[in-house]
This record gives sequence, C-alpha cells and structure tokens, in this order.
Amino acid sequence: MGKTLRIVIIAVVAIVVILLAAPFLIPVNKFKPTIEEKASAALGRKVQVGDLSLSLISGSLGAQDLSIGDDPKFSTSPFLTAKSLDVGVEIMPLIFSKTLNVTGITINEPQVTLLKNPAGVWNYSSIGGSSKPAQAGSAPANSSSAPADISVKKLELKDGKIILGSTNSQKRSTYDHVNVTASDVSMNSKFPLTITASLPGGGDFKLDGNAGPLDKSDTALTPLDAKIHVGSLDLAKTGFLDPSLGLGGLVDLDSTIASQNGSAETKGTLKLSKALLVQGGSPAGVPAVIDFGTKYDLRKNSGVITPSTVKIGSAVAHVNGTYETKGEDTVVDVKLNGESMPAKDLQAFLPAIGVNLPKGASLNAGTLSTNLNIKGATDKLVTDGTIGLFAAKLEGFDLGAKMAPISALTGLKTGKDLEIEKFTTNVHVAPTGLRAENIDAVLPSLGTLLGNGTLDSKNNLDFKMAATITGGLLGGTGAPANGIGSVLGVVSGTQKNNNCKNGTTIPFLIQGTSSDPKFVPDVGGVAAGLLKSQLGCTGGSLLGAGEKGAKTPANAVEVLGGLFGKKKKP
Repeated sequence: MGKTLRIVIIAVVAIVVILLAAPFLIPVNKFKPTIEEKASAALGRKVQVGDLSLSLISGSLGAQDLSIGDDPKFSTSPFLTAKSLDVGVEIMPLIFSKTLNVTGITINEPQVTLLKNPAGVWNYSSIGGSSKPAQAGSAPANSSSAPADISVKKLELKDGKIILGSTNSQKRSTYDHVNVTASDVSMNSKFPLTITASLPGGGDFKLDGNAGPLDKSDTALTPLDAKIHVGSLDLAKTGFLDPSLGLGGLVDLDSTIASQNGSAETKGTLKLSKALLVQGGSPAGVPAVIDFGTKYDLRKNSGVITPSTVKIGSAVAHVNGTYETKGEDTVVDVKLNGESMPAKDLQAFLPAIGVNLPKGASLNAGTLSTNLNIKGATDKLVTDGTIGLFAAKLEGFDLGAKMAPISALTGLKTGKDLEIEKFTTNVHVAPTGLRAENIDAVLPSLGTLLGNGTLDSKNNLDFKMAATITGGLLGGTGAPANGIGSVLGVVSGTQKNNNCKNGTTIPFLIQGTSSDPKFVPDVGGVAAGLLKSQLGCTGGSLLGAGEKGAKTPANAVEVLGGLFGKKKKP
C-alpha cells in the first residue's frame, strides 16, 4: 500500500507540475495574429487583442484587452471594447500539435456603442461584411471572397454596457448589466440567442429566441424569431423623451417579433402605468393596456400599426396608423376612436393629459366618445379631434355655488350634483397644454353653455363662455324675484318679446385651475355682444321699443357692470 500511495502522489505532483509549467512552455502568443486575422475577416472590422495567456485548468486562452473597430462612416472610436477575453480551446490538440480549436468565447465587461445616422442606418449594419468597400466587378458576397465563416460552440458577453445614440447628437442613453448568450454560433445558420439587460430607472429587458443566418449585406436585416419582455421601463429616463417636458410613464411589455427578408412583425401587450402625456399634468391613476400589432419595413424604417386596442378599465378604444423613424425621432400618425366608453373608468386617467376634476367631484355615470388624430415625434405628440360626454353626472360639484356671482344674477340653483346631458368640443392637445374649441354643453339645471379656451402646462384655465339660462329668467312665470328680470327692470308678469323665449345669455370667464375653477361674469368683455344680442332681441329694448321703463342692451350692460363693481367709463 505504501508503494502504491507513493506512486499516486508522484503522479499527482507530476500532473500539477505539467499544468503549471505547460502554459510557459507553449508559445500561445503565436496564435494572437491568427485570432485577430480570423476575427477581423469574419466581422469585417479590425479586431485587436492583448497578450494571450493559457490556463490548462479552465482550458482557455485569455487576453486582458479586446477592441473591435467601428464602421469608419460612423466613428473612429472602437465599436466594442472589453476588459478581458476568454477563448475556450481544445487542450490536447493545442499541446501536442499546436492546433487551435476554439470551443467558446467569453467577453467580460464589454462596452458597445450603437449609433444611428440621419438616414436610419445603424453602425452594426455592416458587421460581417467586407472590411473594404466592394470594387466594381468584384465577386458577390456569397463567393469565395466573402468574409470567412466563424463557428463557436458558445458565445457569451458578460456584464456589458450598451451606449445608444446618433451621429448628429451628443445625447446618449446607457443600458447596464447587459448579458448575451448564444450557442452554436455561425454566420451561415440559425442559432439560439438570449439577451438580458438592466434598463435606466431600474427596469429589465429580456430577448429569447433564434437569430440567423447573418445577412451579409446588412446585419440589421438578419432574421430573428424571438419573445421580448420589458419590465418597468421608465420612459422619462430612456433618453427618448425631452426631459424638459416632464413627460413619462412606466412600460411593461410582452411581445413576439418575427423578422424575415427585411420585414418585421410584432404582436403583444403593453401596459402603460403612471402615464404623463402633457407638461404640467399628473401621473394617471390607472394603467392603459394596449393590445397591439405592427408590421415594420426594416429597409424603409417605416411601419404600420395593424388594428389594435387601448383599454382603460372597461373602456375600449381602437387604434391604427403609421410610424416612421427619422434620424433620432420616431414620428407617428395614429387615429384613435372610442365609442360610448364608461366615463367613470376614464376619470383616473384624465390627469395624464392635464385634466383634473374639481376637488371632491367624481364622474359616476355617463359615456365618453372620441375621435382623435395623434401626430408628430413621440416626445412632442400633437392630438386633434373631437370629444363628447353624454348622460353624465358629476357628483360633488355644485355649479350654482361655483357660479355664485352669476347665480345672484339669475337665481340659479343647480344642487350638489351636476347633470350633464351632453358636452362636446374640438380639442388640440400638445405637450405644453390643451385647447378646447366649439364647446357645446347642455346642462338641464342651467341651460346651454358655449365657448372655448385653454388649459396650460401649469394647469391654469382661461375660458370664455356664454351660458344661455332657461326657465323664465327674464321675468316670465316662475322667474325668481332676485333674478336678472328684477335687475334689468322688467315689469310685467309675461315676457312680451317672443323672440327672447330661448332664455338669457350671460357671458362669463372660467379661470383658476381645473381642480379649483373660478367663474367670473364677463359683462362688457369679449362676449358682451352675446348678452346685448340676447337682451335686445328684436325691439331694441327688453320690453319693446317705446315702452315705459324699457332698457336698451347698452343700458343693460351698464347696469350689470355696476352690479359687479365695474366703474362706468367717463
């Protein structure tokens, strides 16, 4: 036993000595030119590696530095740099025949810079092509002069960083902890591929599928069939939105992508939470869920949104349109149409477009219909179209109390809840605010409202409105004693001018904020013509021309101006 043990110990020591000494006896640096030459030929880019070292225990060659050149049309700086490179090799052929057979490549802590030019072409598009421009009459890419194929059993990029930008801007986005794993990699066949990354703001990204064979004319056209997952992508931190606009939201995405022959088709579901779509708005309280499909032309950098849906609670709208990449921007032209959507489900999303309901108020009934056209770059979208609210109830909003000065004029009482028979308007929504035109509202407790105005990025209201009050407010039957009929000196118990039977029009302003609106009479202002026309009707006075006590529209405006503290001009 003692002799046998000594033999085993001697054998182990010998093996250890060989393992320790062999790396110094094998001139591995002589393979450096071969590695650089083959890699450069395969990628069509200049590849440089540092001094090589050999580890028999791990069965790999190592280099402390790696650099892959960029397309000179984009940058003179490297396309990829890495802290170290490990190349798995077959040890026995390397020791006994000095033959290098690569089994795997691991690139540690790489930094990759992806750039796009104004034409929409990426700097990685030429990877795998010839490192020299093709000459007239030269052989096609699939001939013997084409870049050499490279086959690797396993390729890994560990803990990398991707810097994303364009050639005409200094703005860059950085994605950390990028890991890539691919098996049986070949330029001329399909291979499995997995990519994971951490996103700005703490989100995560994963792509899992198959890629290849490499398109040697444009790597960006390489076929891909994969599933994509994005979790908690913070739009405000991606670099795709102008930070000064304060726009944002969190995106969760699950989709599939299939690209072939320069055409990519995607299908999936996107959830947008805490959306903030206009400057000065507030994050939405409910998410929007988008079931979408697109078809994208990778050569033209343009695509079509196939019929898709947007869901907010049980409210459903339909979406279709086009999009196109122009330099740094993605420009869209989208139509959104929704019919009879429950208003109650939408109210928590309204702050995202800068609309806040008055404090303490809530929509608990009614439907909303909309027909909108959304255009422009994704960080500067402009929306135009129509919005209509029907058979709605705004609980906890006493319009009569809010319009106290006008209520004093008309005797208006609306109650604690506001019934809305209809409210329609044309809207223009931009990152800086909202403009509403041709407002037409019917409120059973009040009458009719017409007007237009704006809601700016600081949530300030500036609306010019005219309310046509119904219900005998000119002194007819049932008119309140302290109403406008009393103020204007209407004397008989009946309204003598039948042309006034539609009611009295009172111009006013809405100021303050959407959460705390202020209603101010606009007697003598821009809308005073509406009041004069209504009060004058056809006889030039409230009681008819020539009648005792009659007041002309001009006099009526003066009386109302005095009522609200307006001094008569000298």
